[in-house]
Amino acid sequence: MDAEQINALLPQTQCTRCGYPDCASYAQAIAEGDAGINQCPPGGAEGVRRLAALTGLPELPLDPEFGLEGPRTLAVIDEAWCIGCTLCIQACPVDCIIGTNKQLHTVIEDQCTGCELCLPVCPVDCITLVPAHPEPAPTGWAAWSATQADDARARYTFRSKRLIQAKADNDARLLAKGEHKAQDLAAASKLTDPAQLDHKRSMIEAALARARARRGQS
Repeated sequence: MDAEQINALLPQTQCTRCGYPDCASYAQAIAEGDAGINQCPPGGAEGVRRLAALTGLPELPLDPEFGLEGPRTLAVIDEAWCIGCTLCIQACPVDCIIGTNKQLHTVIEDQCTGCELCLPVCPVDCITLVPAHPEPAPTGWAAWSATQADDARARYTFRSKRLIQAKADNDARLLAKGEHKAQDLAAASKLTDPAQLDHKRSMIEAALARARARRGQS
């Protein structure tokens, strides 16, 4: 089975309710026979039907261990309670929460996937969920268009690449800082004993060697 085709049939909420870190990982697990096609509550029964048709696997009821099918929700931040901690911004898999440290944050409603990952990280419970549609609210794929799923997938992919680049940039800065310090350790350290300086220099050089090796592998 092709993992990319399977991933294309998932709603791309990136909610992790399936037991995997993102939709692509879940799709890969299905392709490898390590996960069932009935572990995606946002896709609901329709999602299981689509996956069964693609994979040839038997159509099963949604496994309640991973959650129940229900209406799609959107996250809303209470302006009076928000303390601007940025933890919700870091948790959002599709970058739909905007704001800066110690400033009010806002959810871009038409980009929110209802993943709920921002809820547990908020230290002041300033985030609540509201229905994405009026009653009677549709569920599963009836509440989620292919265009919305494609947009969410694109935002998640962009965010993932951004985080990888940010880590690489930070690692490069730390490596450069360490190399600069190692060049003149006596001036950069409070130590004066030659033996202690040599020991610290060897530790720094070993750490730098490991850092260079990690960069070479990435």
